[in-house]
Amino acid sequence: MNEELGITIGTEARAARQHLGLTQAEVAERIGLVHPVYNRLERGKMLPSVPSLYRLCRELQVSPEKLMGLTATGEVRKGTKTKPKEEDAPELRRLLHLARKLDAEDLAALLHVATALAR
Repeated sequence: MNEELGITIGTEARAARQHLGLTQAEVAERIGLVHPVYNRLERGKMLPSVPSLYRLCRELQVSPEKLMGLTATGEVRKGTKTKPKEEDAPELRRLLHLARKLDAEDLAALLHVATALAR
């Protein structure tokens, strides 16, 4: 296995997953892997099969080039690791993910509670 490629794919997959506010278990289920296998992929301990790579790119809404640390011309990008922003805190991403599942009435109630807590 190419360790550098595994780490690059895992790092990019983790960043994309977190950006979407998804958990590892959610992504694993969506692409047809069991959670421990997906966890190994994100840690760079394994390379995905081509069909799994395809499903991963679709679910995480990221190009294969980005996932593999390549530029549009096929050259390797330097410094592919991205720093998480403060607003990308795991708790906020998870809250946003859950809020997207709410109907209008429940979302209004959540907004009311959040407003009251922020005072």
